[in-house]
Amino acid sequence: MPQSHLFTPLEVGGLSLDNRIVIAPMCQYSAVDGCMTDWHMLHLGSLALSGAALLTIEATAVTPEGRITYGDVGLYCDANETAMARVLATIRQWSPIPVAVQLAHAGRKASTELPWKGGAQVAPESPHGWRTVAPSSLPFAPADAAPAALGRDDMARIRDGFASAARRAARLGLDAVQVHGAHGYLLHQFLSPLSNKRDDEYGGALVNRMRFPLEVFDAVRDAFPADRPVTMRVSGTDWIDGGWSIEETCLFAEALERRGCAAIHVSSGGLAPANIPLGPGYQVPLARKVKAAVAMPVVAVGLVTEFDQAEAILSAGDADLIALARAVLYDPRWPWHAAAHFGAQVRAPGQYLRSQPRELKDLFKA
Repeated sequence: MPQSHLFTPLEVGGLSLDNRIVIAPMCQYSAVDGCMTDWHMLHLGSLALSGAALLTIEATAVTPEGRITYGDVGLYCDANETAMARVLATIRQWSPIPVAVQLAHAGRKASTELPWKGGAQVAPESPHGWRTVAPSSLPFAPADAAPAALGRDDMARIRDGFASAARRAARLGLDAVQVHGAHGYLLHQFLSPLSNKRDDEYGGALVNRMRFPLEVFDAVRDAFPADRPVTMRVSGTDWIDGGWSIEETCLFAEALERRGCAAIHVSSGGLAPANIPLGPGYQVPLARKVKAAVAMPVVAVGLVTEFDQAEAILSAGDADLIALARAVLYDPRWPWHAAAHFGAQVRAPGQYLRSQPRELKDLFKA
């Protein structure tokens, strides 16, 4: 059987990946004061044994008010760093998988309730709430409290928060950093003309709307070791007329590449309610357009659930990597099963070697 594209190695910014399957960051809303808990040990520990090439820690806030919920992970203080170090130590004891972290600020989408408790905004005066911030004083939902429009000093503090978190990530030995510029969170709020109504050099024309996200990327790139990759996640479109577009995304991707971005992860939406054409691989055309604009690796994500579907995306040249999220929560051994399907190999711990079916005796590699 010809070698599967899905199981071809790839180097991203100096980081060697065994295959093209990466685990996307998935918020768990189970931290305490930004500190990881035993839940993260269980959750990430399971995914570390999946056979994927890279494991990405969920959106990790760079300031306390940058958390989506009071249960979000943070990397803004020593206690956060110590808690994350404990989880990483366990993962590394039992798995060689490279681990990345996604650094984020939720902007006007912060201060919300846990998703399984409704996910609505928590009022600033409530015990679990706080005043949100954004490029402009425009709430995410009509019933939400309006965010405070960011001044220059606050923008500098947030930018420095990203850099500080990147330095903590470096101390933790994390293999890569992803900057979160998607899903309607703060950096996406600066990019989209729907949420950015500023009249200074950070608003208006595309070059101005890109300015703060690029400043944040530069700060993270400068703070993280040069031999380890910094990547970015973007929403390719708002799915709203007059909003952030795929054409603007391509121009933003080109600017990121010039600054040393090692890869770009193309998702979509999240800025405001929209009619999104959900369906298998619905975001792949966005990844395809970005890939045509840049040379750096492009990650496709979004309702990619079938082995042949993932293989076809790579074979067609629409993307270089496939990110799994809900599919790998449902089936944490998705990469194992994909390797069996294509006659390829994945890494598995010695404790599990006897689990491979006899007819798949070459499925696992050391």
